[in-house]
Amino acid sequence: MINVITRSWLTSAVLAVGALATPSVSLAQPPGVHAADATRYLALGDSIAAGYKAVPVTQAYPYLLYQDGVFDHIADALFCNAAVPGATSQDVLLHQVPQALIPFADGGFNPKYVTLTVGGNDLLAILRFAGTHQDPAEIFQFANQVLGAYAQNLGAILFQLRSGVPDAKIFVANQYTIPEIEAVLPFTGQIISAFNNLLSQVAGQFPNNVYVVDVYHAFLGRNGLLLVERHAASPFETHLTTTGHRVMEQAFADVIAQNK
Repeated sequence: MINVITRSWLTSAVLAVGALATPSVSLAQPPGVHAADATRYLALGDSIAAGYKAVPVTQAYPYLLYQDGVFDHIADALFCNAAVPGATSQDVLLHQVPQALIPFADGGFNPKYVTLTVGGNDLLAILRFAGTHQDPAEIFQFANQVLGAYAQNLGAILFQLRSGVPDAKIFVANQYTIPEIEAVLPFTGQIISAFNNLLSQVAGQFPNNVYVVDVYHAFLGRNGLLLVERHAASPFETHLTTTGHRVMEQAFADVIAQNK
């Protein structure tokens, strides 16, 4: 009896595995995504790229770029979002970039296009410091240290990506301003300006396949883009509304269309 039951169970298991291995018409994928030359898009960065607080998360700008076929028709594109909420420029350098550079032969993604949104959490460190220090000279000294470290990290991120995936085109977003934070801490306008200038300088050191996306001007003077505008929101809420992600997508799409 035991042998009969065992054989019967094994037979059922083999049949079940065979059924799973048989392609189903209803589950079939478009042939383009299986092609070796499928267009591969990788998103790197922090909570903005990760879609944190977007409802649903697939309304975040990287998903919109993919869904709207900005890089290629969706049937011919592969998309991977490696962004993580809370990530700083150092986190991207130490953790996300090495994953982006896994060799294709070893199962790596091998992106043709990369978007990067990072730096907001670096800047938040300055705001936290300002919350416990009153001396403007100390605050600006700390801000300069943070910005210097960011510039070094961004340079290393771009260098490693350009070296590891030399054919990939990299689109880097600058930072938008948040009027509600500026109203509390007026010096943040200067810091955002310095940050964006540094980003442009660092990106300018890579004249091939690195492009700056000017989110700052895309957001400037517009309402309804930030969750901070919602009733009872924290004055330090930095994330985007669905409309904000749409505007950010368009800022990326405009630069991508010129440089595909």
